Amino acid sequence: MADELERTADRCRVSVSRVAGARVIDCGGAVTGSLAAGLALARVCLADLGEVVYVPYPVPEVGGPAVQVTTDDPVRACLASQYAGWQIQVDKFFAMGSGPMRALAAREELFGHIPGREESPVAVGVLETRKHPTEEVVAHIVRKLPSAAESLTLLVAPAASMAGTVQVVARSVETALHKLHELKFDVTQVMAGYGLAPLPPVAPDELAAIGRTNDAILYGGRVTLWVRADDEILESIGPKVPSNASRDYGTLFSELYARYGDFYKIDPLLFSPAEVEFRNLKTGRCHRFGAVAPGLVRKSFGLE
Repeated sequence: MADELERTADRCRVSVSRVAGARVIDCGGAVTGSLAAGLALARVCLADLGEVVYVPYPVPEVGGPAVQVTTDDPVRACLASQYAGWQIQVDKFFAMGSGPMRALAAREELFGHIPGREESPVAVGVLETRKHPTEEVVAHIVRKLPSAAESLTLLVAPAASMAGTVQVVARSVETALHKLHELKFDVTQVMAGYGLAPLPPVAPDELAAIGRTNDAILYGGRVTLWVRADDEILESIGPKVPSNASRDYGTLFSELYARYGDFYKIDPLLFSPAEVEFRNLKTGRCHRFGAVAPGLVRKSFGLE
């Protein structure tokens, strides 16, 4: 995927440079980027273990485009790769790291609970930032990778960009999987995932963009998971999975950030799709919990 982005750099409106031997593909920091770059960025986040496409959002009160994700390898695609679990901080540089390079480093506690560790001579990661990584940042990442990794590619884009907005909204299935993991559900029982969330307008600044992209999933995201589990377990855990199980539900993300002043003080149970459906492969039963909130999505996107 990264090689294809470099080959189509002009068409996708991305730029390619080298920093301390690493290839850096700017998808939206110092460049305009594109919808095509957004799809590529989202697929790289998923380690190309899922499909990402644009479709119409099916809720008439919101309308517009949506980002649809499907995967038949949800744990590796979403938790071992797409989840932004690597905080990269070097001096004044900070970015959340995601993508398959996480499965190479495998230093997060999460990898003690899920499959997905791997060895490869190629490391590819995604940094949510407007700034290009410096030589010091590249060196910091390389030190965390196994010596077998001979090449490093970093794709960068802030949430306040065309591509960055897409890659965040493409995390609908990932948020459901992560919430299930936090609730101590055995995520290896999830066989496949489908997710859909409305694509917001690109916000003028990073904080507003983070707000809109989170709201898209929290209040507009719909996820279906195919699982092999006992129906009793699904009925018990199901009501806890959607975002409406959180004490902070019902308030726009930007307003929550202004209230708490700290991202990590927001109730972590909020970060999940608005609606989650389980389709049980053992019994054929369906269990649906939560519901989208079109009014909140419209308010977040400035459609009121």
